[in-house]
Amino acid sequence: MTQDQTGAVRFEQVVKKYGEVTALKQLDLAIEPGKLVTLLGPSGCGKTTTLRLIAGLEMATQGRILIGGEDVTHLTATYRKVSMVFQSYALFPHMTVRENVAYGLTVKSMPKAEAAQRADDGLELVGLAGFGDRLPSELSGGQQQRVAVARAIVLEPEVLLLDEPLSNLDAKLRRHVREEIRQIQQRLGLTAVYVTHDQEEAMAVSDNIIVMNDAEIAQIGTPSDLYEAPSSAFIADFIGDANLVTCDVRSVSEGKATAVLEGETFTVPARNAAKGGAQMVLRPHALTLGAPTQPGIKGEVSYAAYLGKEMQYTVETAIGSLFVIAPVQANAFVQGDAVSVGILEDHARLVAL
Repeated sequence: MTQDQTGAVRFEQVVKKYGEVTALKQLDLAIEPGKLVTLLGPSGCGKTTTLRLIAGLEMATQGRILIGGEDVTHLTATYRKVSMVFQSYALFPHMTVRENVAYGLTVKSMPKAEAAQRADDGLELVGLAGFGDRLPSELSGGQQQRVAVARAIVLEPEVLLLDEPLSNLDAKLRRHVREEIRQIQQRLGLTAVYVTHDQEEAMAVSDNIIVMNDAEIAQIGTPSDLYEAPSSAFIADFIGDANLVTCDVRSVSEGKATAVLEGETFTVPARNAAKGGAQMVLRPHALTLGAPTQPGIKGEVSYAAYLGKEMQYTVETAIGSLFVIAPVQANAFVQGDAVSVGILEDHARLVAL
């Protein structure tokens, strides 16, 4: 195995079936060493099955799985160089924090003194130096999660797997712990595969996101790629907030498309657009609100909310309800106001119907 393969994960035409149910269609996938990649998608899309296949907790029905260039398709979890952080933390309540972190090392017959030292080093790495003698019940949820991460990384895995690791934490703590996990992953240069249903979480921690739908990959890309250049209406709707409206593409030339929407003509980035019917993706920040006398799509505000740094509006128009995010202004629009919705054309995207 060459050094540049260490931590690489590869699926070659992998299928997973449970009886007659196909949980994962033919999957080809390559994860680069040292990257944090998130599997994201709705419930039942195949993301957790993919993670469990990497871990060796499930066996592929067909195809090959390679870790670090080694074929591990038929190896159980015990014989794979991976560690997993579970949603439930899975800490032993009767063991101290140090004993919990050292557990995997002692199972592998490492001398107790060496395992304890490695455990203390792991706790220091996750910011819990001095916590080794405490019981898990004496820690906060965020601290328990960091113990679970320390227990995984002291095993020096080639691949760190994280299964919904922050779902039991409140919103502010989730943000803090995800930053810590990302920093640890980058500092150690670990390959990490992270499963979540939270789009914001995925965008915050990932080098790349693998969006899955209906047991297969819908799109792979960086967070900005998926947000700025969705390949389908599903991706546009799933990654962040989006208004999807039907338009008519009249012409495509030199990277620009002329599209007609409710009688208004817009020139937007063409990307892979073709003439004919399409859907225009309008992110909330790509829309502006003005007086009804201004150019744009006419509508009426049905909802207005002040959120400190911004205003959020729902505007009823002939093309449907539009969700708009706008800066806070002294004379903000209120429910019932007639408005004109403008489109920042460079920020609009076209996808197939």
